[in-house]
Amino acid sequence: MRISQFLDATYLKTANQVNLTEQENQQKVVDLVNEAILYNYKLVMLRAKYIPLAKEMLKEANSKTLIGTVIGFHEGIYSTEEKLEEAQKAIDLGADELDFVINFEAFKKGNINLVKKEVTKGIKLCLKNNKVIKWIIEVAALTNEEIIVISQLIKEIVFNNFGKESADKVFVKSSTGFYITKDNKPNGATLESMKLISENAKPLKVKAAGGVRDYETALKMITLGVDRIGTSSSKEIVNKEKNINTTSY
Repeated sequence: MRISQFLDATYLKTANQVNLTEQENQQKVVDLVNEAILYNYKLVMLRAKYIPLAKEMLKEANSKTLIGTVIGFHEGIYSTEEKLEEAQKAIDLGADELDFVINFEAFKKGNINLVKKEVTKGIKLCLKNNKVIKWIIEVAALTNEEIIVISQLIKEIVFNNFGKESADKVFVKSSTGFYITKDNKPNGATLESMKLISENAKPLKVKAAGGVRDYETALKMITLGVDRIGTSSSKEIVNKEKNINTTSY
């Protein structure tokens, strides 16, 4: 197994969030894309405005690494129309995969029709443009029962509106990594939450994001059925796999 092909190497912080100039923040993006080229990551996950820069770098390097971006990030509370407009712009810029933050607040309040509408329209837009779509459900904001219900809901929407053959183009993803929890509880993927998603969303694809920082945890996630891992620790994870393979001979 090449773990690099499970990794969505991620940098989504704005310059203000990390107290950097825009030029310094862009350099972090450049560094990540160069790292992705070197380590052959499956995808780089970036803010949409950096897509043209990353696309040009990957093209020049003849790299197969894909480009992903986020939609409705990170609160997920934007209207369906706003999310679709943002998604279309990202598609026009050249994004390969779009990670939508589902309106989990509306879901928790019981506004299922709104959630169904945005999921259906988001998937329709992405499939029409031959793009992969991932739905971030923000597990830290949900109970276990809610994780089960929303995972099943997304699967049902895919099956009922787009057919089982579309399952490999749609992911259920755990987290944004930006959600603020109480009492220092995990704000990203846990083994428990990913098990629930995997059991209830399959055959849709599953992505673990937030809190996966080492090779051992990544491996456990993959064993649970996770297809992709969003992490800012891709380099450490890949290097650990290389070290293990080197010492095993």
